[in-house]
Amino acid sequence: MRPQDTHLLSPDVRIALAHEWLVVPAGSEQVLREMKVQFPRADVFCLVDKLSDAERATLGVGQPTTSFLQNIPGVARHYRWLLPLMPTAIESLDLSAYDIVISNSHAVAKGVRVKPGALHICHCCSPMRYAWDLRDQYLEEAGLDHGVKGWLAGQMLDRLKTWDANASHRVGEFIAISNFIADRIKRSYGRSSTVIYPPVDTDFYAPSGTRGGVYVAASRFVSYKRIPAIVEAFRQLPDRQLVVIGDGPDREKVAALAGANVTLMGWQPREVLRETLQRARAFIFAAEEDFGILPVEAQACGAPVIALGVGGALETVVSEGPGRTGDHYLEPTANGIAAAIRKFEGTEAPTIAACRANAERFSSARFRAELRQYVEGAWSRHQRGVSQK
Repeated sequence: MRPQDTHLLSPDVRIALAHEWLVVPAGSEQVLREMKVQFPRADVFCLVDKLSDAERATLGVGQPTTSFLQNIPGVARHYRWLLPLMPTAIESLDLSAYDIVISNSHAVAKGVRVKPGALHICHCCSPMRYAWDLRDQYLEEAGLDHGVKGWLAGQMLDRLKTWDANASHRVGEFIAISNFIADRIKRSYGRSSTVIYPPVDTDFYAPSGTRGGVYVAASRFVSYKRIPAIVEAFRQLPDRQLVVIGDGPDREKVAALAGANVTLMGWQPREVLRETLQRARAFIFAAEEDFGILPVEAQACGAPVIALGVGGALETVVSEGPGRTGDHYLEPTANGIAAAIRKFEGTEAPTIAACRANAERFSSARFRAELRQYVEGAWSRHQRGVSQK
C-alpha cells in the first residue's frame, strides 16, 4: 500500500501521534511505525526518546518532541520508576496546533491534552495494567505487596487509577487491539471501542516450504511469559527437542530447568527467529497477552501454535475446523503444557497453508488500510458533530 495521508483528510488537517516512551523498538513501536507510514506528515510526541539514530530511522519517527522527563539522568534505564510523574509529563506536551491526535497508549499517552474542537483517537493496547486488572501481580513482582513501601505504592496506584479514569474522558473514540482489550476498555472506562488488530510483518515472516521436528518458544524471560514452565514441561518429554529464543530476568531459573533436550539460544536477531520458526513442529506459548504478536509471526512462518487459551490467543489461533492452526490449553503449568503437546501430537498437524492464511489476517497492509478507513470515518463523524453544535 502506498504510504500517504488519506484522501478524505485535507492537507490542512494537522495530525499528531502520541506515544509513551521510545526506549526499545518493541511491539508498540512497530504499531507507531505503521501509523507514521500511513500519516507521514504527522508529528510524534512522547515522554522520553532514547533510541539510537539508526533505530529512530528504522521506525521513521523523525525527531519526536519529548517531555521534561527526557532530561532526567539515567532515564533510559529507570523510566518505569518515574510512573508517578508521567501524568504531569504527558499533560505538559503542547498539542494545541493539531486537529487530530492519535495516542498509542498502554499507560498514560491517552492523557494528552488537545485543543478545543480537536479529535483525539486512542489506539489502546490496554488500559493501564498496573492500575486496573493486574495491580496485585505487579506489586508482588516488585516486592511492594506489603509493609510501608507497599502501602505507599498502593496509594500511588489509587491516585493513578483515578487519573487514568478521568483521562479516558478526554478521548473522543477508542480503538482496541483485540476483543479481549475491548472488553477491558468497557469494564475500566465504560467506553465502547472498535477492534483493529495490530500489524504483523507477514512479508518478512513467511514459510520456507517445509517444517522441522523441533518445538520452539520465544519471549522475554519475565514471569508472566512462563518460560520456566515450558522448559520444565520438556523434562516430561525427553524424546522431544525444544529450542528457546530470548533472555531476561528469569534467565537463571530457565537455565536451571533446561534438560539435555532443551537448547537455549539467548537473544537472537529476527532473521534467526524467522529461520527457527520456519523449522518448528509447533510454537509453544504460555502467556496471557492482550494480543500476542509472536504466535502470529509463528503462523506466518507456517508453524502451528500450542497456546494458553486466554487473552488474544483465542482470537489469533484457530483450534477447530478445517482452518485449524493449533490448539488451546487451560493449565499453564509444566504438566498442563506437556499434556497439551501430547494431545497436539495425537491429532493431524495443521497445514502450512492454513497457518499462513490465518496469519495474513493480521498483516501490516491490512492494519494500515483499516486504520486509514477508521480515521477518515472518525474525522467525518467529528466534523458533523462540530457543525451541529
